[in-house]
Amino acid sequence: MNKMLTTEKALEMLSTKDVLELGQAANKVRQEMHPDNLVTFVIDRNINYTNVCTSECRFCAFFRTEGHPDGYTLSKEIVFEKLKETIEAGGTQVMLQGGLNPALGLEYYTDLLTFIKKNFNIVIHSFSPAEILHIAKKEGISVTETLIRLKAAGLDSLPGGGAEILVDEVRQRVSPKKISASDWLMVMETAHQVGLETTATMVIGMGETYAQRMEHMEKVRILQEKTGGFRAFIIWSFQPGNTQLGGEKISAWDYLKTLSIARLYFHNIKHIQGSWVTQGQNIGQLTLAFGANDLGSIMLEENVVKAAGTSHQMNIDKMLSLIRETGKKPAQRDTQYNIIKTFA
Repeated sequence: MNKMLTTEKALEMLSTKDVLELGQAANKVRQEMHPDNLVTFVIDRNINYTNVCTSECRFCAFFRTEGHPDGYTLSKEIVFEKLKETIEAGGTQVMLQGGLNPALGLEYYTDLLTFIKKNFNIVIHSFSPAEILHIAKKEGISVTETLIRLKAAGLDSLPGGGAEILVDEVRQRVSPKKISASDWLMVMETAHQVGLETTATMVIGMGETYAQRMEHMEKVRILQEKTGGFRAFIIWSFQPGNTQLGGEKISAWDYLKTLSIARLYFHNIKHIQGSWVTQGQNIGQLTLAFGANDLGSIMLEENVVKAAGTSHQMNIDKMLSLIRETGKKPAQRDTQYNIIKTFA
């Protein structure tokens, strides 16, 4: 495996190479990094605790403005019921993600985290960098202090949401009110410094260039060299339905090419996740031949992608079949990628 793939070379390959050629190269790297032939997944629930958001991103169909009749914030009782169902279904992880709700301060979040940890044995993998920065600004405290308090209340790790494309030229066009690229990276670096590991994500198909995709990957790779705090890299594709931004979905080939380059480029990130959520089960299955070694979550609940008109259902039996049909062995993992159970 070439551990020194430059950004320039990766861009050249993404721009000119055949998708199957890239896939073969990425699959070879995957086999070297994961010789056990396992493909992992996690059972979790994505609880969107509020849809009220001041960010008003043009690519989001989920948010509602403050005062909107469809705006909501979930009560502890509703969260309790959702988590009870998650535990009963074998879930080991909860993702709490919501809008930037001006009515919610740090106390709301620490109370919620404490409540969950008191009642459930579950990993809290929650709150994107945008949410963290929003809480810090509202409270008038540092990001470091915010993360330390959330960690003390029960936060275990952070998802990579809100990264989209880490190029401000793109961000100004698609989400002008949202966290900047440098702020996203700053929150992630701070999280790593206080002992919270994270994932990194990228959303493609919002009119960005291949060069901008590689600029995004380069920023993530540089931060990983510094901290080692990213557990996985996850690529989603933009779902244009019901959004202000609109446009067309990118092709499956474009998604698979970019996924393959990510596997080749990130010598320092062990896990690459394929997205059946935005690509559907057939392409999700194909990602396992294009560099992915993980298929993310069974996802007992998901609302953001669904709000954009895309909905693909998954259960354990479907996930096991999907992985087995590729000749690989399915394995349930936890948030830290430890294997909980392998399936024959």
